[in-house]
Amino acid sequence: QVQLVESGGDLVQPGGSLRLSCAASGIFFPRYTMDWYRQAPGQQRELVATITSSSITNYADSVKGRFTISRDNAKKMVYLQMNSLKLEDTALYYCKAADSFSSYWGQGTQVTVSS
Repeated sequence: QVQLVESGGDLVQPGGSLRLSCAASGIFFPRYTMDWYRQAPGQQRELVATITSSSITNYADSVKGRFTISRDNAKKMVYLQMNSLKLEDTALYYCKAADSFSSYWGQGTQVTVSS
């Protein structure tokens, strides 16, 4: 059974930092591209950051220079370090695992940026 479990979401003030984690089980983790998505109320889900099986990373323009995605294949974990948080970063954040044959989603963790 495949599971992706996100954690680390919280209420934080503008300018603050959070580190999201996603724990994977039931997949051969090193083979998968891992993504972080987010969805704000009333908006479409958007891709925030990607890290490939070769640890190549890519970011949405809105988070470049502020967010960093990383992975630990031994622990089957993917992380999203979020710095200089803005009000518009408020959303439910999801991790996704994908390879050529399948994709899986977690349930999400809430990030709220508010003063």
